[in-house]
Amino acid sequence: MGDLGIDTAVTGGDGRYERKLSDEWEIWGPNGGYVASVALRAAGAHSRFDRPASIVGHFLGVAAFDTVDISVETLRAAKRAESIRVSIRQGDQAIFEGLVWAVGDVGGYDFDLTTIPETRDPESVPSTAERLAARGDAEWYPFWRNLDERQPDWDDDLDWPNRPPREPVHGSWYRYQPTPTFENPWVDACRSLILIDTLVWPAASNLFPRGEYIAPTIDISAGFHRRRPAEPWLYARATSHSGGGGVISGDSRVWARDGTLVATGASQLLCRPAPPTP
Repeated sequence: MGDLGIDTAVTGGDGRYERKLSDEWEIWGPNGGYVASVALRAAGAHSRFDRPASIVGHFLGVAAFDTVDISVETLRAAKRAESIRVSIRQGDQAIFEGLVWAVGDVGGYDFDLTTIPETRDPESVPSTAERLAARGDAEWYPFWRNLDERQPDWDDDLDWPNRPPREPVHGSWYRYQPTPTFENPWVDACRSLILIDTLVWPAASNLFPRGEYIAPTIDISAGFHRRRPAEPWLYARATSHSGGGGVISGDSRVWARDGTLVATGASQLLCRPAPPTP
């Protein structure tokens, strides 16, 4: 099991940072949201502001679980905001290229017109790990050990290998393990960023329960709207609206338990043949 705060922390300064990627965040290689979170932490270490507003990025290569070099550059420094470019490389291979906006103390309108989906309280729902153990299923990728997932609409009677296609939506409660909350606003934003990256594929794959493909993320965008750093539970809901020509699109929203929208995002995924089941 990894720790989000520890495993995304970077070392260095003056626009040059390093991070050894942890294999506790493995799904088909390092999880894309984890790699993007390392980029976000590097931007936070570089920025003079303490609040991430957004990140957009391209995933350019699959890294090994080893040290990556991170270059950070300010593209625009204004009084209340800063645009930052983050480049992650491993040897001669480009891994991730991202743009981050950081903001300071800014006033303005404050509104939230979203509504958290009606769902059961997370403590009233068994964890996915408990349900899989009761069913005798094999453990998932190491990545999933970092999350306490609670799926309110889980169907214990579903014949999983022969399940029918379902709506391309995935919504669950998530709590990070072993450390669930973080006061640092950059680490707190990583909680949402990882969910935004990860959950579009589970949503899309509901349509194709016996699919022949996997779909790693090729680009991501995320906006961080509000903070609830003391709340361990986040409800994340992803929807895949369209797929064609080998590209799948989807978007995600993340709420705190009090119904506050904390982050939104969207991503594109590239289909490729699935490897053998681990």
